[in-house]
Amino acid sequence: MTVILFAAGDALWPEYEGPLRRALEQAGITADLVCTAAPEDVDYIIYAPGSPLQDFTPYTSCRAVLNLWAGVERIVGNATLTQPLCRMVDPGLTEGMVEYVVGHVLRHHLGMDRYILRAKGWQQIVPPLARERRVLVLGLGELGLACARALAALNFDVQGWSRTEKPGLDIPAHHGAAGLETALRRAEIVVTLLPRTAETENLLDAERLSWLPAGAVIINPGRGALIDDTALLAALDAGRLAHATLDVFRVEPLPEDHPFRSHPRVTVTPHIAADTRASSAARVVADNIRRDLARLPLLHVVDRQRGY
Repeated sequence: MTVILFAAGDALWPEYEGPLRRALEQAGITADLVCTAAPEDVDYIIYAPGSPLQDFTPYTSCRAVLNLWAGVERIVGNATLTQPLCRMVDPGLTEGMVEYVVGHVLRHHLGMDRYILRAKGWQQIVPPLARERRVLVLGLGELGLACARALAALNFDVQGWSRTEKPGLDIPAHHGAAGLETALRRAEIVVTLLPRTAETENLLDAERLSWLPAGAVIINPGRGALIDDTALLAALDAGRLAHATLDVFRVEPLPEDHPFRSHPRVTVTPHIAADTRASSAARVVADNIRRDLARLPLLHVVDRQRGY
């Protein structure tokens, strides 16, 4: 019988046990889903980076490690992990991210805070139409493309950027260092949806933040390390940036005394933009196990060199 080890942490087991058992049954997989097992007996590991399991060496029969998170930066560098590592690409996670991004883009585009915060007086400020608002999505993977397409469907003037060229996209896109400067210089709202790698850490530093037009807004539901915190605070304090909506941080939970919490130009949300939902994530995991048992290629295998 196939042995599947749930090593995503004891706290998540009650939430995931039922959905995983149902998804495995629906996929036609007869398996022993357990929280403990002799390492040499384990065929698959369901994982989350906060797991106590850090040494994969004893799992000599393990065919794949299936991550419950989209992000893999906290595990991809583990030298003991020689098995294929699959990241979570979940339609439910993507939908949640699209809803978060579209909601906050519309909030800043329409200037909703002006009317919420100013209960007195009558200030009639008409925003431009969406087609007159330039939005840039940094990162054109699964999540970035989904968000860019949703915004384009609302008539926003959307462009994208990726580190390497991605031909055939239905969204106008830039790539590379030169393309990043061109893209940032026109962007009124920037959405960051890149993975954290050595190449993307502090991508938005002081120089690159200075390329943005005055009054630009940043929305970061991607990774906290994509933006230089000190440079971002300086740009906000100087009034060059109008606002930053941040869902991810270098340290989480965000410390109570962090300047982001009290800054008048910063909105903090507690890493809720694209939470993994047990019911849909379980189906993704079960389908990948089904594929592997049928000798089909695993989906969403992490490229160790690229880091995602």
